[in-house]
Amino acid sequence: MRKILLVEDNEMNRDMLSRRLERRGFQVLIAVDGGQGVAMARSDLPELILMDMSLPVIDGWEATRMLKADAATRGIPVIGLTAHAMAGDREKCLEAGCDDYDTKPVELVRLLEKINVLLPSSPAP
Repeated sequence: MRKILLVEDNEMNRDMLSRRLERRGFQVLIAVDGGQGVAMARSDLPELILMDMSLPVIDGWEATRMLKADAATRGIPVIGLTAHAMAGDREKCLEAGCDDYDTKPVELVRLLEKINVLLPSSPAP
């Protein structure tokens, strides 16, 4: 079972996305803020991280920078998730170290395509 860390502070988004990913065969670990996300990434070493960029404690931008600066976690792909679909947000996510970017509300088929690119042996949508 492929292990994904979902770092999301919004309970409704967290529950909806984790259930949908679990139905697709993923094991989903959940962190509710950036600090917890960094700690869990380091301790659990997921295969992929879905990182909300607007988080309490440590925002997703800084959490991603921290993970990409750490030899133990830098190889874990990170998909930045944001409700801000503004010009430049994709570039900002990539500059922070995200491997890809997606907007909220999450369109599951589109997100699964991005996951499948970063984890080629993932279950099909």
